[in-house]
Amino acid sequence: MGAHRRRCDWCNNGTPIVRDMEPVNADYQYWCEECARALIIKGDPIETYRELEGEPIYGRLLDEHCTLKRFYQFARA
Repeated sequence: MGAHRRRCDWCNNGTPIVRDMEPVNADYQYWCEECARALIIKGDPIETYRELEGEPIYGRLLDEHCTLKRFYQFARA
């Protein structure tokens, strides 16, 4: 199943923009923009991720909302 057919694992509503490549819980791998933003603001961003739509939406969210820069890794296919 492609990411375009998936739903966000957290809210089960939005279209995922990012996949957590090293999830703590395998049930929560795909995140929509709103849920991903909430994770970042909460201070629990995805550290190893893959953008799903080809645009760096999650990367921009990290730049906009992270004051403490951590080592994030864009996973390559």
